[in-house]
Amino acid sequence: MDDFTDLIQANRTFADTFDLGGFDGKAHAGIALVTCMDSRIDPLRMLGLKHGDAKIFRNPGGRVTPQALEALVLGVHLLNVQRILVVPHTRCAMASASEAELRVRVGESAGVDASWQSFGVVTDQLGQLREDVEKVRTHPLISGRAAVGGFLYDVDTGLLAQHA
Repeated sequence: MDDFTDLIQANRTFADTFDLGGFDGKAHAGIALVTCMDSRIDPLRMLGLKHGDAKIFRNPGGRVTPQALEALVLGVHLLNVQRILVVPHTRCAMASASEAELRVRVGESAGVDASWQSFGVVTDQLGQLREDVEKVRTHPLISGRAAVGGFLYDVDTGLLAQHA
C-alpha cells in the first residue's frame, strides 16, 4: 500500500478542486490521437486542446495496432471523432533499438529470459508511419468518415511535421 501513498495523496489534492466532471465522453474537438506512451509527449497541449477535446490512444511507438484500430472505429462512430492523427516521435526507443537488443535489456533487468517477448520495434519510422496511416484510411469502418494524417513529433522542439 505504501508504494502508492504519494499518488493517492496527490489525487486527493487534485479532487479537492476537481472541475473536469460532467463531460459526456465524446471528443468535443472531433480529434483522435494515436501516439507513444513516452512521458515527453503532452498530447493535449501539443495540439492546443483541453480536457474533453480528444480521444487519446497510447502505446509503445505510437503504432496503429488492432487495439488502436478498435478505439478509432469506436471513436469515429460513437464519440464524434472526425480527424485522426497518428503521431510517433523522435528519439523513440521503439525506433532506435532492435528487437534482439530490447529482449536482452529487458531480460537483464528482469533476471529472466525475455527472448519470447515481442516489442514491435520499428526499423523505418517514417515508412511505418505511412503504412499505419494507410491502415487507418482504408479500414472499412473508418474510410471516408474521418480525415487521417501522420505526423512525427520532435521531443526536443515540440514541433509536429506531417509525413502522411
